[in-house]
Amino acid sequence: MSEIPAKATESEDPSDGARNEVAAAAARGETPSADLWQSSPPGSIYEYIKAASFSIGPGGLVEQWGLRAEQLLGVPAERALGMDPIEAFVDPDLHSRGHRKMAEILDGREWTGVVPFRMPDRDDGTRGEEGLAEVYVMPTKTADGENAAVCVVVDIRTLRGIETDLAASQAIFGQSPFGFLLIDGDLTVRRANKRFASIFGGTPDDHRGKGVHDYLPRAEADRVAATLRRVMETGESITDMHVTGFVPDSDERRHWSINLYRVHSGSGRPIGVAWLGTDITARRAAAREAAAARRNLALLNEAGARIGNSLDLETTARELLDVVVPGFCDLATVDLCQGLLTGDETPPGLADGSAELRRVAFASAVSDVPFGDSGEPVEVGSVHRFPFNSACADALRTARPQRVPAEEGGLVQSTLAVPMVAHDTVVGIVQFARTKGSEPFGDRDRDLAVELAARAAVCMDNARLYRREHERALILQRSLLPPDDPEASGLDIACRYLPGNAATEVGGDWFDVIELPGHRTALVVGDVMGRGLRAAVAMGELRTAVRTLALLDLEPAEVLSALDEIARGLGTSGNVQQATRAARQPRDADLCEVYLATCIYAVYDSVTRRCTFANAGHLPPVLVEPGESALMLDVPPGMPLGVGGEPFEEVEVDLPEGALLALYTDGLVESRDHPLDEGLQAFVGALTDPAQPLEDVCDHVLSSLDTRHGEDDIALLLARVQGLPADSVGDWTLPREPRSVGRAREYARAQLLAWDLEPLVDTTELLVSELVTNALRYGEGEIRLRLLLDRTLVCEVWDAGLVQPRRRRARDTDEGGRGLQLVGLLSAAWGSRRTPRGKTVWFELPLPGAESTLTDPAEALLSLF
Repeated sequence: MSEIPAKATESEDPSDGARNEVAAAAARGETPSADLWQSSPPGSIYEYIKAASFSIGPGGLVEQWGLRAEQLLGVPAERALGMDPIEAFVDPDLHSRGHRKMAEILDGREWTGVVPFRMPDRDDGTRGEEGLAEVYVMPTKTADGENAAVCVVVDIRTLRGIETDLAASQAIFGQSPFGFLLIDGDLTVRRANKRFASIFGGTPDDHRGKGVHDYLPRAEADRVAATLRRVMETGESITDMHVTGFVPDSDERRHWSINLYRVHSGSGRPIGVAWLGTDITARRAAAREAAAARRNLALLNEAGARIGNSLDLETTARELLDVVVPGFCDLATVDLCQGLLTGDETPPGLADGSAELRRVAFASAVSDVPFGDSGEPVEVGSVHRFPFNSACADALRTARPQRVPAEEGGLVQSTLAVPMVAHDTVVGIVQFARTKGSEPFGDRDRDLAVELAARAAVCMDNARLYRREHERALILQRSLLPPDDPEASGLDIACRYLPGNAATEVGGDWFDVIELPGHRTALVVGDVMGRGLRAAVAMGELRTAVRTLALLDLEPAEVLSALDEIARGLGTSGNVQQATRAARQPRDADLCEVYLATCIYAVYDSVTRRCTFANAGHLPPVLVEPGESALMLDVPPGMPLGVGGEPFEEVEVDLPEGALLALYTDGLVESRDHPLDEGLQAFVGALTDPAQPLEDVCDHVLSSLDTRHGEDDIALLLARVQGLPADSVGDWTLPREPRSVGRAREYARAQLLAWDLEPLVDTTELLVSELVTNALRYGEGEIRLRLLLDRTLVCEVWDAGLVQPRRRRARDTDEGGRGLQLVGLLSAAWGSRRTPRGKTVWFELPLPGAESTLTDPAEALLSLF
């Protein structure tokens, strides 16, 4: 038993140099020198196996107990010596079998097997741990010649772990799809697996002793070496470290993901760094592709959100450049067809690509870099043509993107000329350029540029179509409005109409000044709900209807009631009767198919200076009396036109001389930034000095209020009261008797001579005689004769009869029936209207010196026969 010490001796830790010397000598086939013979150093296989040994004497008791046995079985030597190993470490159920084996061993038999063992119970009574051990028993002889044995015990769990580790190591070095290196403390390769060797060439043994500088470029190798050194020193692992380099016989740049961690020996001493690498070149390329796709998608999303917010062509072009510079290119220009900007129906697209273009936008992310146009530089706003052989002209001809050659010595290295095509029509061209230092345009960039240009082209074409509709609607609306300086008897008129800006569609605001018989005037302001050409057309229909109804001399409430019926029938196919029936039926259609409008209708009598108002959902009129503050008249608003079902009320207001009346639409007093109540107060406050000229008052109101918002049309109608003087009115009441005809002629002659209108005396006497005669024959009650002198002479004959005179053509044999024909021949206009107490028949004559000439009464009489 002398060859088995009672205690294991402590061995010194040899240096790595000595160990390498042993390996080198073995590789050369030489015998290592004697000074290398020593106990097994730490880190050897025995540290992993953890083998324990002890000796058994002739009596079957423990005589010697090693330190490894003490560590493995947990029993100190002083306790283990003299113990029966069977009784101490084997389960009681196996004692008999254990003793038989022990007897066989002491008889000199060698034995190897797996033995279940249980550690002795601890001093605190805790049951000892159980396990399996592989036991190797070797017979020995004592000095006295007696049989004894040496036992070597290995924990079976440690063996199984070593087997698993060896299998894993074999898998890593022989089967792993990842490159693996074991790098020692000198940062040289200790071992490489087959995968790594298949990438960098040779066999795994060929890579031993190499460093990272043998595989990577210098800068990259220095970075990796520093990382390896840090991992070796600190033990900090590195995950997903990206390394770039090349493989032998290839110029393709490769990318690897490297994981580094420090490797320790069984005793815990660092012995190197493990390198696990994965080729991510394809993944990096896919990631770049995905990033480019995401970037392009984000750019398209941004373009969809930012381009086309305005219906202005130049603004849309600038929005496009704001999106692409600098996110897509460094410089960009937009050129639009000149015809598109001038409002031509179809933008010209010449077959040779030399159409006139106007540069509407330019953007650059690089200062002091002119755009590389062919020929002289083009300024924003200039009209130009591209040369016939240029890439831009070719793009316009073919409607396909073209690459523009870079100028030698210039800063621009790559340019794309992309036509802007909308609905198969080229509306312009956009150029994208990248300077040196940026990546040249590729196929994906070209496709993205085409998509961006197409989106902008559609927005510009929409802006063109909107501009065309807006201009047409505006022309239609202006053509339906009265002239800028309408005239009215007894009123001084001033008006303003401001359409919305180009970003908003034309509204349905309108106003009108209509002359009525008897030197009366109808003032109308209305607003059709909705926008665009539809609203302008509806406004024109309603305005025409208002003028027609006004000429029938209906009361204001009756005019609005008739307008309401017309508005409810607008848009209905068929004749007027079908439209009326449809208007009277309840509607279940969408509100967008219903014509609604607000309107205020006022009739002013210059003789009495009385104004009668009727309102259909419109804003109240404002009155400013001399020396008084402005106030809103309390006119019942009523329902808007087109709603139906409610009557309209009338309000009569006596207007003093010099008073100012204001009618307007909601665009003047309401906007997003100013609510209606605030706008009304501001409007009333702006009407402070009605004595100023009306044109100045209009300008003052528009400059004082927020009229530049452009959200809606604005209509403003101002009227200053200037009633007829008393000496311009002749008014007489005649009894219902034949003598009244002659008396009427006398009154008329005397009044005309007093007005110095002698040329009109004969004609007036004749016509007055006819009207008074008709009143005596066909009318009722007393007769009233009134002469009114203003810009024309008006004669009115009043009676209480309700039957309206009707003009007819008399036959040659008829003795009568030619009176009204004579009135129509000699007067400038004539007619009749109902009054609260009967009717009024009137005629109008131009004053001497006017453009129209009087008809000779004799010739008129002869023309009747």
